[in-house]
Amino acid sequence: MNTDKYGVGHDPDCYPGTDVLKNLLDLRDERDLNEAERYLTEKCATQFEFQEPPYSLATLKDIHHTLFSQIYSWAGELRTVKISKGGNQFCIPERIEPEATKEFSRLKAAGWFEGYSREQLVIACAESYGTINVLHPFREGNGRTQRILFEWIIVNAGYEIDWWAVDQQEWVAANISSFHGNDHHLSRIFERCIGMPIQEDVHS
Repeated sequence: MNTDKYGVGHDPDCYPGTDVLKNLLDLRDERDLNEAERYLTEKCATQFEFQEPPYSLATLKDIHHTLFSQIYSWAGELRTVKISKGGNQFCIPERIEPEATKEFSRLKAAGWFEGYSREQLVIACAESYGTINVLHPFREGNGRTQRILFEWIIVNAGYEIDWWAVDQQEWVAANISSFHGNDHHLSRIFERCIGMPIQEDVHS
C-alpha cells in the first residue's frame, strides 16, 4: 500500500502510485509541486492586507483559498480524510469545525490578546497556534495559512512580527512538541519573531 507523507494510505487526492497531490498545474513530481507552491503562495501572500478581528474558521478558509486557489481545486475547503504525521494523528474531519469554533471562541473571550504584554503575547500565541495546528483543517498548506492569521492577531495586539528567523524544520519540530503538550519550542519561536510594539503616528 502506498502511504503518503500524511499517512493516509491509498489516497484518492493523490496521483495513482504516488504521494503527489492532484493539482491544477498537473505536476507529478513532488519537488516540482513544492517549488510551484512556494513561488505561487509567496506571490499570493503579497495580496493580503491586515484584517481586524473577529477571526474564525471562515477566516482561515479565506486565507487558504487566496494562497492555494491557483494550485488546488479544493483550496479553502476543509479536509475530508484522516491524516497523521510522524505517528501523530491530527483532528478527525468531523471534529475540525466544532473544535475550531471552541478555539476561536476562546480567542474572542481573551480579547484577541489586545492589551497583552509582549511576554504574555508570546505564551498566548504559542498555545493557540499549537491548538489550531492540531486541527490541521486543510489537506495541505496549514502552516502558511496559520502564520498569516497569527500575523494579524499579533499586529492587532500592537506588535511587529517577522517569521524569517525560523526555518521549516524548526516549525515542524516545535509543532510536534506542542502536539505532545509542550509549547516551549513554539514559545521560543514566537519570542524570536514577535518584535517591538508598533509605534502609531501621532497627529496634532
